[in-house]
Amino acid sequence: MRKFDTCFFERYAQITLETVLGDEYADLVNEDRPDLQKPDKSLGIEVTRAMEPKKEAALTMLKEMAGFPDGLPGKAVEGDIAISTEKTNCHADHEDSISATDREEIRQILGSGYGYGLQGGRYVGHLEYEYWSLALPLRRIIESKIRKVASGFYGEFSEYGLYIFTKDDLTHEEAVMTMEYASELQRHLDVKYSKMYLSQIDRLYVCDLASVKRTDHSTTLTTYDISREQCKEFFIKALIDHEI
Repeated sequence: MRKFDTCFFERYAQITLETVLGDEYADLVNEDRPDLQKPDKSLGIEVTRAMEPKKEAALTMLKEMAGFPDGLPGKAVEGDIAISTEKTNCHADHEDSISATDREEIRQILGSGYGYGLQGGRYVGHLEYEYWSLALPLRRIIESKIRKVASGFYGEFSEYGLYIFTKDDLTHEEAVMTMEYASELQRHLDVKYSKMYLSQIDRLYVCDLASVKRTDHSTTLTTYDISREQCKEFFIKALIDHEI
């Protein structure tokens, strides 16, 4: 049985960056400390995840996580995905209402053990369960990663980026506040992040931390929408690269 590791998410992050932001990110390679690196050491990006405690409660899907849309009939495959009995209904009329696209995505979640990028992020495959179960709240993970980059933990790069997968549905205003919080934390540090990427299933916030001015609160935050078709493309590419 395959075991969980973080490479799927690191590949997903790289594919997202290259597709959404362009060729500047095409030569990133999957390494360690930090997770994504340019060969010439001009950029190093640490990839992590965040989830608020309230989400853990709402996502007792992390233990009961159904790999199916509400009402989907079918049998649970033990060890592949946990199906919430509260969400599963086996009536035939529900079966007819499930689209071919949903069925295909469900098969991919069951077969791969990963669900990020599919079904709007509602479900977690069994191989990524540990990834999310170990997630810290957003501000705590930012504090931890800023301490690490300042300490030299990630080696020497011209610039550093922090890519955070978040299970929280951040509004634009919340993303701006998060950016300002991160910028203020590292304001007096010699080694710091120049960019922060807040990644949600259907949206990527790109935060230019170097642009934040504490006095007038001017910020540079750009929002990129990600379509369902793109999410599926990212999922498939990350999975294929992960399995090579």
